[in-house]
Amino acid sequence: MKTVHIVLVNIAVLLLASCKKEVEKPKVIYDSSARAKQLTKVDSTQISIADLPIQMDGTDYLIHPVGDLRVYERGTKAKYGSSSVIDLSFTISNLGDDELTGYLQNLKFQKVDSDSIKPLTDKPALILTATYLKALANKTQKQILVYTMYDVDTNKDGKLDTSDIKSLYLSDSSGNHFTKISADFEELIDWSLIDSKNRLYFRTVEDTNKNGQFDKNDVVHYNYINLLDKEWEVKSYQPI
Repeated sequence: MKTVHIVLVNIAVLLLASCKKEVEKPKVIYDSSARAKQLTKVDSTQISIADLPIQMDGTDYLIHPVGDLRVYERGTKAKYGSSSVIDLSFTISNLGDDELTGYLQNLKFQKVDSDSIKPLTDKPALILTATYLKALANKTQKQILVYTMYDVDTNKDGKLDTSDIKSLYLSDSSGNHFTKISADFEELIDWSLIDSKNRLYFRTVEDTNKNGQFDKNDVVHYNYINLLDKEWEVKSYQPI
């Protein structure tokens, strides 16, 4: 009987641990008090590093990706115990199909005939993707970059990471006209370029019940922007 009792207790502990893991932390904390930490960079303990610059086809600007030096610790088993080996990754970004990806603090822009380098933003950010709309540029000569990124510590844990709300931004190929087009406190779902209409379509979800999570009870917003307009005005539409 003692054995059965121990097994039942262990099962109960495992079930309790499983339930705890399933509880997600809120992406939004609606607290305007002064307890929220003021961000000065994504993580002040990290060491910043830049990759070699890249140039999107047809543009006159180099882009310097800036991020954190990646440090990995991997355990190794030895005869007389275990030890760990520190690995460094000096590569912080990847480029493919006119899209730059990574976990980047910033992008810095440099005109090809100049030594001057300027940042995309002077605020804390965590940039996931920077996509060059090459098809649009080839057709209209208008060169635009689309960014998915984190720009606000929405869960107020003192850092920017993937636990915060993802946002959508645009800029021209020089990094100028850097503009947020998704609404504050709305999570970006996805976006798509429709060449025939010169429009960028995107969806966001709003935490309408203010429970800090995005779930089936919240509202999905459908939006588009005419990319040829001088001012990028977000317009809503109702497909359902």
